[in-house]
Amino acid sequence: MVPLVEIIFLGTNGWYDSKAGNTISILVKTNNFSIVLDAGNGISKLSDCVDNTKPVFLFISHYHLDHIEGLHTLVKNKGLKSLTIMVQDGSKPILQNFLKQPYTVPMEELPYPSELLELPKDSGRLPFKQIVLPMLHASDTIGIRMELEGKTITYCPDTGYCKNAVLLSEYADLLITECAFPPGITNDSWPHLNPELAARIAKESNAKKLYLTHFDAARYTNLASRKKAVKCARKIFPNSFLSVDGTRIKVIK
Repeated sequence: MVPLVEIIFLGTNGWYDSKAGNTISILVKTNNFSIVLDAGNGISKLSDCVDNTKPVFLFISHYHLDHIEGLHTLVKNKGLKSLTIMVQDGSKPILQNFLKQPYTVPMEELPYPSELLELPKDSGRLPFKQIVLPMLHASDTIGIRMELEGKTITYCPDTGYCKNAVLLSEYADLLITECAFPPGITNDSWPHLNPELAARIAKESNAKKLYLTHFDAARYTNLASRKKAVKCARKIFPNSFLSVDGTRIKVIK
């Protein structure tokens, strides 16, 4: 079997759904399992994209609603082999309170085996190597670096520019970062990346490729605005690319 990692962007919006896409969720498929990065409304498409003979691992970076609002659709994935949800250390009670009545179907009532782990405390229970570090955001948020099929994939969700984002991204084969702000926009009280800062992280970390995602729905209202952001990023890091809902990337060793 040829080692393969395939990435499918299920949702690429930040804040809310729009004609441009659903809120953030990214599927990473490997030969032996699948990983989902955040659970915005894009995760509702998961059942159309996964192999139900393989386990699924869901990484939740933080608890802003655009990253967890799709959790109520987990019950529709009736054929899943199993689901393991990964959250940051000490935050399990937050998700346990959300994944129950009256908000949604409780985890114990999902139509497949499921469990909840905390990272990095439970990292040794996962079938892949990973590192998580805090990001710079308005609430506690973690990014993740994963070694999969001989490749390194880094996901930096909601964050401003920070050293931890660079550390997680060092020599990554693929770096996926949020890009909530348009070119030139920053806000120290509500940290997010613009394309220049995302490209700076990629350049300083010597990443091979950068994909921008999590575009603020109120600021990026059409495809043209996203293309402008990528064009701006390429001035700093030429190997920058755009994600839209349905974008697929295949990485073969």
